[in-house]
Amino acid sequence: MNQNDDDTDWMIEDEAPAGQPRTGAAASSAAAPPPWRVLIVDDDVDVHVVTKFSLSNACFQGRRLSFLHAYSGEEALNVLRNTPDIALVLLDVIMETSDAGLHVARQIRDQLHNQLVRIVLRTGQPGQALEHSIILDYDINDFWCKTDLTTRKLFTTVISSLRAYAGLEEAHRHTAALQAELDAARKLLAAVDQHAVLVTLDKRGRIASVNDKFCAVFQFSREELLGADLRLLHAPPYPQDQLADALQALKDGEAWTDVISTWRRDGQEVRLRVTVTGDDGGAIVVGSVLQALKKPL
Repeated sequence: MNQNDDDTDWMIEDEAPAGQPRTGAAASSAAAPPPWRVLIVDDDVDVHVVTKFSLSNACFQGRRLSFLHAYSGEEALNVLRNTPDIALVLLDVIMETSDAGLHVARQIRDQLHNQLVRIVLRTGQPGQALEHSIILDYDINDFWCKTDLTTRKLFTTVISSLRAYAGLEEAHRHTAALQAELDAARKLLAAVDQHAVLVTLDKRGRIASVNDKFCAVFQFSREELLGADLRLLHAPPYPQDQLADALQALKDGEAWTDVISTWRRDGQEVRLRVTVTGDDGGAIVVGSVLQALKKPL
């Protein structure tokens, strides 16, 4: 840092301390959409001031920019640990060491496991950094020499980075929602698997998969059941009214539920309440055992 903190901090404060009441314009903007958080990492205070001033009027998707500041690699990582919604890091390469920024870029991805935040490297001494090697070896999103980064180019770089971050964030939310649904479905299937027989049929009506409960109830191994015809469990003729109702329900894309009789390996009758759903590609049958009757004499 080139100047004393007490002389310059007033120039780069962006948010009132937690718990302090807002007044004036700050209070009127309380209902505004949350700003994009941008972390400026540089050991030169003037760079912080100029960067903030250059982007002071920037707005993307109706959201302004809010700036956070760090003056060393270690400080930057602490800010990132405590502020998970930072969208963009404007990161100086040379700070406390000649490659401090590169270490920060690598730690963001490898230690903090933050794949969403966009990282733009900046250097004031391009002769000391191998630009092509850095772009290839580090998971960054842009690389600029400070002398080349005009206000217009800085604005373009920041907006394109925020657009990329917004797309990744939306994809991440969608993936998380799908994962939550998948986890719930797995829990439901695990519960069903404990208490119900479950079998899927291919379009020819042959058994494509069964759960452990099915194998236990009917006393067949999974290998014996896979690919087998349902006549293994119920020899024809089938009750014509049930068969017609089931086929019509499947044709109409509806679920069919009824009580059916089946027979296990030893010939004992097993009555099930089943629900059948499916389409032209096959069917799923879920059943609960009502009772196992004595083998007929």
